[in-house]
Amino acid sequence: MKIEFLGTGGAITTPNPGCNCPICSQARIKGVPYSRTGPSLFVHGPNVLIDTPEEIKQQLNRSKVKQIDACFYSHWHPDHVMGRRVWEMNHDWRHYPAIDKQTDIYLPQQVALDFRQRLGSWEHLAFLEKSKLIRLIELKDGEIVTLNSIHIRPIRLAEDYVYAFLIEGEGKRILVVPDELFGWQPPDELKGLDLAILPMGIVELNPFTKERMIAENHPVLQSEATFQQTLEVVKQLNAKKVVLTHIEEPDRLGYDDLCLLEKLLQSDGVQINFAYDTLTIDV
Repeated sequence: MKIEFLGTGGAITTPNPGCNCPICSQARIKGVPYSRTGPSLFVHGPNVLIDTPEEIKQQLNRSKVKQIDACFYSHWHPDHVMGRRVWEMNHDWRHYPAIDKQTDIYLPQQVALDFRQRLGSWEHLAFLEKSKLIRLIELKDGEIVTLNSIHIRPIRLAEDYVYAFLIEGEGKRILVVPDELFGWQPPDELKGLDLAILPMGIVELNPFTKERMIAENHPVLQSEATFQQTLEVVKQLNAKKVVLTHIEEPDRLGYDDLCLLEKLLQSDGVQINFAYDTLTIDV
């Protein structure tokens, strides 16, 4: 299997429109890997897409993706779903009668419920299904999907509207957590993975200067994991390889900063890497 990081930003991507800070200015000039689009990745092998941010069309066009056999949505947040219109690519605009394609869209139990209430996601996907461009498949908690001999199981997190995905096959075990680690304690079955992909978390304190980056009483800290809390999860998982993604622009850490932070952490025995848009990893 291969993991291709299509987008490694978070809710606030880099560069952020209207922002002229050094991180955003550098990203506008240099592009990838300094710029980051919305959160999405592709698993080659089962040929599975996870989430569709606004930039998904551009992400797929620059990617190595040739065929999408299925898509899983992790939760309802706009940075993970607002590229739903990408499924119109399955329509054959050139011929009549049209020879359309269909993609299976898997919705974990709570995601299916939330899509009916949030952002018009269900209405939009139901329209695409009626147009025979997708097939909507609702999953019960604990249900496993098998694609190309690879098993995929959604796992509900502590923030129980969000799902991680355990991907098993070819003798490998991969955990993909697209977002929201807050309050989560990894169960024993997830210890010793071949690869864990986790959201970076909010940078509460600058990792180099220890300067406070966000007010101590900021309400976001009541619902979002910090980078330090993410590092605790990394230790608990004890995976062979860990890659952090969902990197937010307000954290004010550019690509060069994260490369330096990698080395600093690795010198302390914390073996992690930071993802960037277009990064591909063999598992």
